[in-house]
Amino acid sequence: MTESLAATEPVPTTPRPERGWHRWLRALAPLAAQLRTAPLTLTLIAALWVVGAATGSLGEGPSPRLLQQVGVGLPTLDAGHWWAPAASLLWCSGIGSYVVTTLLIAVIGPPAEQRLGSPLSALVLLLGQMFGSVLGTYLVRLGIAADLGWTQAIQDQAAVGPTVGVFALAAALSYRLTVLWRRRLRLLVVLVPLVMMLYIGHLQSVQRVAAVAVGFALGALLQRRLPKVARHVSRTETRVLVALCLIATAIGPLVASLYQDAIGPFNTLGDLYFSHVPSADEVQLACEESVQACARAHSVQRFFHSPGLLMAALVPFLLLVLAEGLRRGLRLAWWITTITELLWIGVLCWLLVLNYHDFAQDNGEKYLYELIGEALLLPVLMLALLLRTRRSFDQRLPRRDTRRLAVVVGGTLLLACAAYVGIGWLVRDQYEPDATIGALFAGLPSELLPPAYNDLLPGYPIAAGGTAQTLEIYCGVVFWAVALIALLLAFRRPVVHVDAEAAARARELLTRYGGSTLSFISTWDGNHYWFDEQGEAAVPYRVIATVALTTGDPFGEPAARRRAVAGFARYCDTRGWTPCFYSVTPETLEAAEQLGWRSLQVAEDTVVPLPDLAFTGKKWQDIRTSLNKAGKQGITAEWWSYPEAPIAIKEQVRSISEEWVSDKGLPEMGFTLGGLAELDDPAVRVLVAVDADRTVHGLTSWMPVYENGEPVGWTLDFMRRRSEGFRGVMEFLIASAALGFKEEGARFLSLSGAPLARADRGEPQAALQRMLDWMGKVLEPVYGFRSLLAFKAKFQPEYRPMYMVYPDPAALGSITRAIGKAYLPHLTPSQGVRLMRRLSS
Repeated sequence: MTESLAATEPVPTTPRPERGWHRWLRALAPLAAQLRTAPLTLTLIAALWVVGAATGSLGEGPSPRLLQQVGVGLPTLDAGHWWAPAASLLWCSGIGSYVVTTLLIAVIGPPAEQRLGSPLSALVLLLGQMFGSVLGTYLVRLGIAADLGWTQAIQDQAAVGPTVGVFALAAALSYRLTVLWRRRLRLLVVLVPLVMMLYIGHLQSVQRVAAVAVGFALGALLQRRLPKVARHVSRTETRVLVALCLIATAIGPLVASLYQDAIGPFNTLGDLYFSHVPSADEVQLACEESVQACARAHSVQRFFHSPGLLMAALVPFLLLVLAEGLRRGLRLAWWITTITELLWIGVLCWLLVLNYHDFAQDNGEKYLYELIGEALLLPVLMLALLLRTRRSFDQRLPRRDTRRLAVVVGGTLLLACAAYVGIGWLVRDQYEPDATIGALFAGLPSELLPPAYNDLLPGYPIAAGGTAQTLEIYCGVVFWAVALIALLLAFRRPVVHVDAEAAARARELLTRYGGSTLSFISTWDGNHYWFDEQGEAAVPYRVIATVALTTGDPFGEPAARRRAVAGFARYCDTRGWTPCFYSVTPETLEAAEQLGWRSLQVAEDTVVPLPDLAFTGKKWQDIRTSLNKAGKQGITAEWWSYPEAPIAIKEQVRSISEEWVSDKGLPEMGFTLGGLAELDDPAVRVLVAVDADRTVHGLTSWMPVYENGEPVGWTLDFMRRRSEGFRGVMEFLIASAALGFKEEGARFLSLSGAPLARADRGEPQAALQRMLDWMGKVLEPVYGFRSLLAFKAKFQPEYRPMYMVYPDPAALGSITRAIGKAYLPHLTPSQGVRLMRRLSS
């Protein structure tokens, strides 16, 4: 599929894109290979099943007599069974637990053995099992002393199963992972046991939470450092983490519903999340209360023996769909989730106020306060998280898709309501009592809400006849099925450009006539477009405050391109904007100077001519060394289109990028500097350096520079390297790309411009230019612009200045703020304070 690069004349290969199930097979292949080299994992799985079969424990777990000997709980510890914390590792509580535990061991065990070694993994597993189970058990004793009701209910339980140790092993493993997977794994190993403890409340769920703390302590001890807190999280990763938190709030009630004896503190009002079928005792109590309550209880019971039972899981289903929208960074999903959490808090407050006297009288005020805290804690925390991360959810659905979604959901709602009220009125004699129009309208909330909410609603007619029961069952189910599917499909659609039609028109102009080395940046999201009257030239821009900040030169037909500066200036004048052309070439500078505008050099473009390129001579020694080392270490360069790259490659790229972002004191920059989102364009080519184990050591992305519809040059944009990877990987990748583009017939290769960095030409500089040079020096420790320019000098480029031109010196302050906002659109107040301290120190 790929060919190795030669040591001196490498030509990057272009592997065939993988699609469909081939990607998944390739992604699962490393797991199968790791299992074959994970003796501890295979031994533990085999021992678990062999011991379970030998003791007859595979069906329903250990017998009561055996459980008293190998289970860990307050009774066994008080009895002095010192061996139980270690022995509990070899049994599970039932066949379902055996299957889930095996899968968990197969996922965590191999990477742990690979990074920690099998002996150390075994030690962490055993210590985590022993200390986690003992610590968790004694935490229950503390809960009993503190009079926590649910801990009193589990004081006689005894738990078995290696998941306690496995979670400790996962927590310790997180110290050896890259930033991306370290953060994700830590979130999961904290969330999963915590959610199970809060909703299920069994003894082993408490032991797992304790084991996670033990695992983190062991990991810190092995690594000889405390858990590293990332200084910054990228927007993409923030979306994933918030989505995972929302999924946890949705999965908790669903998992708790699988346990008949779930007694976790958050499960007190669990029916409001996941409705349960009324038991025979509850139906009997309702019938003793009144005829109307009896009919309602039987109606709900009948509801659960029909397709309507899907309504029981409405809240978790909705949260899972919204989590997908949050993962994709959609603003609409953020708004719907925020409103849902606010409504949920309102419902809980209303319910608690409505039943205040009953709760207080039956259980005491202390229980009431505990119930309020338990019920409101989760939605309040989720709402706070959404508000804290709101800036990360800025992606918009296409207007056409938004309108279509509104029509589908709104139309289905109207049809469902009309069917329930209209047809219900025609068969009103099939209700008890006979339905009226007002009563049917009052019954609409019961159709659209889960069954558990029926007791909170005012009286509504109970369906008794066949047609009425059909309406009662299907109106709400059909509406929510259509609404959730429509939401999911809308969330899964590609996020388009902020001005999609104009962007397509501008791209066509750019491809036909070409532009500068940075003109492809104009295709990125966030830009609007001005076109001249003939439609032959375009100016990409974004408005920040009252500044219309352009991205590179105008592009289009050559004569129209020269007139575009004056035309765009008039366009801005009529709207009260201050135009500013940023990162432009001398051609645009000349046109602006004819209008009397001012200018500053803001970057230095570095262009490498390709026709005569040859890495010979002393000045190319560093480049040749990198190429030779790559060949000796078996590292090859492969071309990919990022959207079609294998899952394994894309995940490693995300991990490398997240590691780079997390080490910065400030967020990832934008505007003229691309990120992961800008890779997702078929016209952009990505060159990755991989070794024989398919480990990605670094990558570069290249944007086309067009002329007459064809790429004649390529501009470097995205550069990332693995921190522990091959040291000369950037030199290797750029040199490989240069040789590959040369072979394809390209004329030049641009290494792009480094902001706030320029070559010293010995010319006298104005005070403002000196201030920009000073800012570049101050920000050097954070973003390394000058180091980047020095690195590019290894490729013996031609230096071409890039300018900022603007009409009014009085507006320079607002222009500077606009540029800062464009480069750092997601700068938080605390990060802004750190930046100002650095500038003023």
